[in-house]
Amino acid sequence: MGKLAIKTAAEAKRLVEKGPFDYVKLGVTDVDGILRGKYINRAKALSALDDGFGFCDVIVGWDSADQLYDNVSYTGWHTAYPDAPVRIVPDTARAIPFENGTPIFLCELADKAEAVCPRGLLRRVLRQAAEMGFSANAAFEYEFFVFDETPESVRAKGYRDLKPITPGMFGYSVLRSSVWAEFYHELLALCRDMDFALEGLHTETGPGVVEAAIQHDEALRAADKAVLFKTFVKVLAQRKKLMATFMAKWSNLYPGQSGHIHMSLKRKDGTAAFHDPKKPHGMSDLQRWFVGGQQKLMPEVLAMISPTVNSFSRLIPGFWAPTAAFWAIDNRTTALRVIPGSAKSQRVEYRIAAADANPYIALAAALGTGLWGIKHKVEPEPPQAGNAYAAKIPKSLALPATLWEAAQRLKASKPARALFGDAFVEHFAASREWEEREFRRHITDWELARYFEII
Repeated sequence: MGKLAIKTAAEAKRLVEKGPFDYVKLGVTDVDGILRGKYINRAKALSALDDGFGFCDVIVGWDSADQLYDNVSYTGWHTAYPDAPVRIVPDTARAIPFENGTPIFLCELADKAEAVCPRGLLRRVLRQAAEMGFSANAAFEYEFFVFDETPESVRAKGYRDLKPITPGMFGYSVLRSSVWAEFYHELLALCRDMDFALEGLHTETGPGVVEAAIQHDEALRAADKAVLFKTFVKVLAQRKKLMATFMAKWSNLYPGQSGHIHMSLKRKDGTAAFHDPKKPHGMSDLQRWFVGGQQKLMPEVLAMISPTVNSFSRLIPGFWAPTAAFWAIDNRTTALRVIPGSAKSQRVEYRIAAADANPYIALAAALGTGLWGIKHKVEPEPPQAGNAYAAKIPKSLALPATLWEAAQRLKASKPARALFGDAFVEHFAASREWEEREFRRHITDWELARYFEII
């Protein structure tokens, strides 16, 4: 198995023509980062590799529950939900081990639809990087909880009294990972075989929580790997009568689930843009300006990083998630952690990101704001020393407190519009407004317990 050695459409066509399968699987991410797709037969796949294919543009016109946005202009009842042109990305081909090697290809929206396509967004940011003389590498780290539950059982329980696969708080546990060795090794093998191999895998703090570090790669491929990882972790778990969740915070008793992003830049000559051994901590001017841009624009692009109502439940003091746009050297209480090292390892860890973010959109925000910082030579605020949770937060570094506020900051951001395009900003911000409105339509258990009898 493993990643298929495909680079061009011609090579992909030869694979489809000669492979021992009658169908291939296609997937394209929606606004929330959910992989939507279908099987198509051999003849259709050969045609689509030449000319693309049509896919109902509702995939960028609905939310994670398939509810239709009523506040976006790109698509809706007013456009009658036509097909959007989609192109197959040949070099994303993987063989699915438990489907007898059936290949899966990632796809992206084309023509006018590309303006709101998450993968297209990241490609545009990387094109800006190339125009500035840089290429980008990235790596995603994910935390996810695993439960001894099924999609049927969690619904029957109303998502209450769920049973994680292990009890208690036991980070970095050799005991837990050894008891569950079969699951761990199946996961490691799946990630290796589908070319999103892991650098590390261990238990985190909380019942049934696991952290996985995906090996670094060129930025676009790193985001592809993250999308596939999140999808197939859930697939593997459910095939084993378990469930994995990447929601930002499923319980107020435990830390939320991060989706940290490590990133670095290289110059055209291949040298490391972030490393300067003559500077304090090896931090080059370019890295300092990159962090400056990320810090300054973080409050304006937070909706792209924390895209759900639940995301904001994670951003509280003392639970390993940042609460302001602070940065520091090797400090895990700040939103931006500069990791000193050699030319090969010097990087920035974007710790504000959670597991529920769309990998393409989150990485586009993190890289785009950093590139903006380099372009404008933005100096960051002084690095935070010690516990950032105890620090006074300047107004300029305060983060939006709700998804609605974050969407308004994004819509009003001139740098975001310049970086990501008006069409994307309008569409994505509207989708986040919709998400907040959907939340407001529902009564929570907390409200019932607090107000039903007493008020």
